[in-house]
Amino acid sequence: DLATALNDRGQVRYLRVEFAAAVRDFTAAIECQPGFEVPYYNRGLVRYRLGDFDEAMKDFRKVLELNPQFEDAALSLKQAILDKEEKEKRGY
Repeated sequence: DLATALNDRGQVRYLRVEFAAAVRDFTAAIECQPGFEVPYYNRGLVRYRLGDFDEAMKDFRKVLELNPQFEDAALSLKQAILDKEEKEKRGY
């Protein structure tokens, strides 16, 4: 389906380090199928990698709202929280 295709294209773009395009694809996948947790997770990973911890945490929380058993999202959320705290401690 379209949401899966957009998510898959986002994955390819993420691997090519085309982060803005990947985020657009993941967002489009979410708009097509709001209950599909995978593009939220993938978008969260990109946002995390860009250092946008607040937005990454929102995405990871949404994944867990949709699928509480999504262990990678739980781990990624914990890591984003820790990294945000560390960033704030260092003052940047």
